[in-house]
Amino acid sequence: MNRKKNIGSVFLFTMFFAVIGYSQRNSNTLKNNRPNIIIIYTDDQGHGDVSALNTDAKFKTPNMDRLASEGITFTNGHSASSVCTPSRYSLLTGRYPWRTKLKKGVFRAEATCLIEDDRVTIASFLKNQGYNTAMVGKWHLGMDFPNTKANRDWSQPIKDMPLDKGFDYFYGIPASLNFGILAWFEGRYAKVPPTLYSNKKKNERHVDYRIMPPYDNTAEETKSKLGRVGFEIAPDFIDNQCLTRFTDKAIAWMKTKESDAQENKPFFLYLPYTSPHYPVAPLPEFHGQGEAGAYGEFVIETDYHIGRILNYLEKSGLDENTLIVFTSDNGPEKSWSGRIKEFNHDSRGGFKEGKRSVYEGGHRVPFLLRWPSGIKKSGRQWNKPVGQIDLLATISELVDVELSDSSGEDSQSFASVLLNPNHDYQRLPLINRGDGGKEQRYSITENDWKLILPSATKAAELYDLSQDPKETNNIANNHPDKIDRLTNQINNIIINGRTTPGKNQPNDTGYWDDLTWISKQEYQTRIKTN
Repeated sequence: MNRKKNIGSVFLFTMFFAVIGYSQRNSNTLKNNRPNIIIIYTDDQGHGDVSALNTDAKFKTPNMDRLASEGITFTNGHSASSVCTPSRYSLLTGRYPWRTKLKKGVFRAEATCLIEDDRVTIASFLKNQGYNTAMVGKWHLGMDFPNTKANRDWSQPIKDMPLDKGFDYFYGIPASLNFGILAWFEGRYAKVPPTLYSNKKKNERHVDYRIMPPYDNTAEETKSKLGRVGFEIAPDFIDNQCLTRFTDKAIAWMKTKESDAQENKPFFLYLPYTSPHYPVAPLPEFHGQGEAGAYGEFVIETDYHIGRILNYLEKSGLDENTLIVFTSDNGPEKSWSGRIKEFNHDSRGGFKEGKRSVYEGGHRVPFLLRWPSGIKKSGRQWNKPVGQIDLLATISELVDVELSDSSGEDSQSFASVLLNPNHDYQRLPLINRGDGGKEQRYSITENDWKLILPSATKAAELYDLSQDPKETNNIANNHPDKIDRLTNQINNIIINGRTTPGKNQPNDTGYWDDLTWISKQEYQTRIKTN
């Protein structure tokens, strides 16, 4: 079994049948007790924006803290990228985003979906195992809308979207709010189509913007008022309703699946919230809470809605056998620096830089798992590296179904950490990408050693995170052997098309310019001989 528990190569003969017997009992237990699974994915929330992870936080997050105290805190958990679209791709597919055609940045609302139809996702994998599946929230992986902006026909269905990637039910928005085509989409349609226009408006309570009425009849009318061409928006859409609507719909959908879940047909819910990404727009009832301004209020509101999910699970009797994964798509937006100065609140949790950065603050994020009937010895921490990219393989082990060679190529199961508090789990080298500016920088982390690969204008950097988690002391000049070894490892992972054992797989493109540490000729030669 190429991604499951690491089993020693030598056993005493007298222990063999005992081990086999345990494995069979464990396998039967997993099959007969498959958990409901909820992934709550926040947007631009830093490691320091959970009070359980930051004793100096200027606001409290009691429901996030509850996930930590009643589950496992992965203090060294990472998104695959430091911006939105690529992180979401990797979370759902278990494959690095730079293997796709998207080599930098994020999608707008309308694009060919980054997840191809034949690509296994957590949703399609679990659907094939008999799960009910739903996504409620922000997609941001591309959708195909009817016709063009100038000639929409909203009576036609949306294509190439969550319902085509393994989800039975979808309610949400296509992308970040500043990218437009904003309406409350359910299934393939908007009940109130986005026939008006708007754009960013001044936010009186934060440094960013609002998306709120009044709206305009034409894109040009918006431009004359705001200096920006208008994007499509529905008359009933307003930014500060997202969290309430998403939570309402998520709970309503789970209620329809209660009886199924109680009869061993569990559900999978992917709940990607829009907070605390801009626009920072907490509802008025949260104003004045915490000591970090509107941003703190927005995180507090997010925490409140997570509490609503927990309360529902308890009242429905589904709590014990529901695995909740809580994490964020990348580190905090650049306003983190202003919060340090004004409120002495560090959204980064003390790590270096934030969103878009290859440093830890860009991709080391809150990573909490709670599963009352499954996790052994709750309330503990795991301090070794894991990635969101590992969720597909972890879930496949928990439901006891192997992934194919062409699925989740970079996903390594950490289920053993959940099931055995004494297990010495070691992740294979983990790759992260900083998506900032003209250069996309790559890093590879093995245990405590992190190498940031050279770019066109910057030299390699090496850090011992056990001694220097804030990445203040570049020791590249002192350890050329480690640089060579880690460089060889990232090259193998890139060229083999996978991190995990198995048949080599193709990347979606050939060589790309950000791979400055390996020449195009060497890359192509190794691909041919691979």
